[in-house]
Amino acid sequence: MNIELTDVELRVLGVLIEKEVTTPDYYPMSLNALQAGCNQKSNRDPVMDCTEEVVMEAIDSLKEKRLAWQLSAAGARVPKFEHNIRSFFSLDEAETAVLCTLMLRGAQTAGEIRTRAERMYAFKSLDEVIQKLNDLAGAETPLVRELPRVAGHKENRWTQLFCEQSVPSAEINPQAGTSSQHTSSEKKSVLEQRIDALEQQVGELNEELLSLKKSFDEFRAQF
Repeated sequence: MNIELTDVELRVLGVLIEKEVTTPDYYPMSLNALQAGCNQKSNRDPVMDCTEEVVMEAIDSLKEKRLAWQLSAAGARVPKFEHNIRSFFSLDEAETAVLCTLMLRGAQTAGEIRTRAERMYAFKSLDEVIQKLNDLAGAETPLVRELPRVAGHKENRWTQLFCEQSVPSAEINPQAGTSSQHTSSEKKSVLEQRIDALEQQVGELNEELLSLKKSFDEFRAQF
């Protein structure tokens, strides 16, 4: 099965997959929280500036492709959204973390994936990451592929196959793949997790505030 997504659809789907694991208390996601997740400055490449309308268009398209659902629970003030990727592909936790990292960060080496996916899954070794990449590449419907080696890089990069993406910003500077940068990424991971959770909470609170304001305006209009 061949699924082709736009860059925004890929970002929305990646955010839904990521937040299900990293912030389960706020999943499924409201539109406001989903927009905040798409526009995060951390753990994203490229960084986007999606409007609410653009995110909603991507959601509608994902719903048509049956990759996302809208939930309207009784008593809920706002609709919530969740992904449906497991209906199409049988993915374990490790494979989900690998695929999601490639969706959100563009092409990555196995080492980069291991570091940047740790909030979703703690890989025991680099070999485990490589094994999962090979499993995803060799599946009946391949979901990733290995790219030719880039000058200045010791490892080959891997990319997801849902959307053709531009070269990650790190590729602009050949020195971006140094070991010191890997160390910095490891130190930032805990901070990124906290930032992600705070951004998620802010999105939810904004949504609740708008809903309360609307209810108050409707109540006041009765008098």
